[in-house]
Amino acid sequence: MTKFLLAVHVLAAIVAIGPVTVAASMFPATARRAAGNDRDAAVLASLHRICRVYAVVAVVVPVFGLATANSLGVLGDAWLIVSIVLTATAAGVLGLLILPRQRQVLASITAGAAGLAMYTGVFNILWATVTVLMIVRPGSTTGA
Repeated sequence: MTKFLLAVHVLAAIVAIGPVTVAASMFPATARRAAGNDRDAAVLASLHRICRVYAVVAVVVPVFGLATANSLGVLGDAWLIVSIVLTATAAGVLGLLILPRQRQVLASITAGAAGLAMYTGVFNILWATVTVLMIVRPGSTTGA
């Protein structure tokens, strides 16, 4: 059962978080080019939709991550607790800072892209850190 939970957790992370990370990263640069450009405005709408939809789908990642951690008996490990905090922080950055600013930029294509780029960078760094923690896992018995 642990292998199944881990497989779903990793696949969900790749399928759900990857597109959000890429779409959120592309949004600020596209927003800077979008003023008066219908094609880039349409791309912005698509990028925002990707971020919104996949953010909801990404809820599966921590659910299966916690189930996997429980199955492995590592719920109290420091690396997991740090990963949980970083995951919650990344979700907060996405839900409270990135998505609302994307909506604002869509409403007025010319404003708000600069701060959005910074928040998107923070979001990406948080996910990269969680990914490294999940691979390295201090105290891991995998020998990695």
